[in-house]
Amino acid sequence: MDEIRIDNMEALIHRLNESPNHFVFRGQADADWKLQSALERAIGKDWSKDRAKQFEDYSISLFQSKFHLYDKENIQPDSKLAWLSIMQHYGVPTRLVDFTESPYVALYFALESYAPHSMHDFSVFAIDYTATMESSLAEIKRQDSQFTETRETLHNKRDQVFENVVDRFSYDILWITEPKQMNTRLDRQAGSFILSGNGGSKIETVVESPAYENVTIEKLRIDHSLYQNVFALLRKMNITSKSLYGDLDGLARSIRMEMQVRAV
Repeated sequence: MDEIRIDNMEALIHRLNESPNHFVFRGQADADWKLQSALERAIGKDWSKDRAKQFEDYSISLFQSKFHLYDKENIQPDSKLAWLSIMQHYGVPTRLVDFTESPYVALYFALESYAPHSMHDFSVFAIDYTATMESSLAEIKRQDSQFTETRETLHNKRDQVFENVVDRFSYDILWITEPKQMNTRLDRQAGSFILSGNGGSKIETVVESPAYENVTIEKLRIDHSLYQNVFALLRKMNITSKSLYGDLDGLARSIRMEMQVRAV
């Protein structure tokens, strides 16, 4: 993974604007943080393939068994990916990692949990979606000559292929997807997920595997001094918690962020 240091607004805007349309992005509040899932963070130093599977199986089973007691929207998840997506939405640690098609939305999420007084640099990850998925499909075909899916044929059956092929056989690949059942918030944020096809493999371990050595995967390390200017830029673009969440939670987050910026 290449790391690119950004220390001025002109360079940042140029870099984000020149990103091709087939990239996906993720913002993080500390540039020293790894690219990892909430499940990886929850297990921490005790990570192992068996432990990861136990955590995922247990949390899915428990969430499914209690879901009907709390669901007020009459949601009917019909795939494992849909269940993981809903769990991610409500804060259950899963192996999904949130990404977005918009580099500016990713930049906003880097600021949302940023602590300005820490003076840490923040970051935006950029991953070539097309090249990643081509490499992932090629890796499956290398191991299974009967597999014939392409990026085009995946469009309406991503949930099924993930569940019946990728997850079932625990392929050590990156899988970029969005569930067929997409919630409003995910749609507002042009959201998608990246996950490891093998629930026991960490995201960065897969990223660094030979299958992706020719895929563009970058981390923009953005200097902490740009914090206020980035916030002002995003507000002018109407990229705020109010627009990205569309509810009272978003309004509260927006007010908190504005107070935080003013306090610097």
